[in-house]
Amino acid sequence: MTISAKAVGVRFDDDQMWVDLEDGRIIGVPLAWFPRLMKATPQQRQNVDISSAGLHWEDIDEDISIAGLLDGRGDLTLTAQHAA
Repeated sequence: MTISAKAVGVRFDDDQMWVDLEDGRIIGVPLAWFPRLMKATPQQRQNVDISSAGLHWEDIDEDISIAGLLDGRGDLTLTAQHAA
């Protein structure tokens, strides 16, 4: 059985991203997991599109799936770069 969750909000503090889910859960992840978000300006971070698939920041070319966050996965491009 797969449990899915949809994001309804995103906010940031100095070193964390907080994602509010429609079922009431809140996911907190370190910004260090996502270097593009960590380097982004506050305005760029707030310019997020929330969809059923996850989170997308057009300005910084970042996509994060909610399923990935729930599985504890950070930026997979770092893994792909190290494997090459």
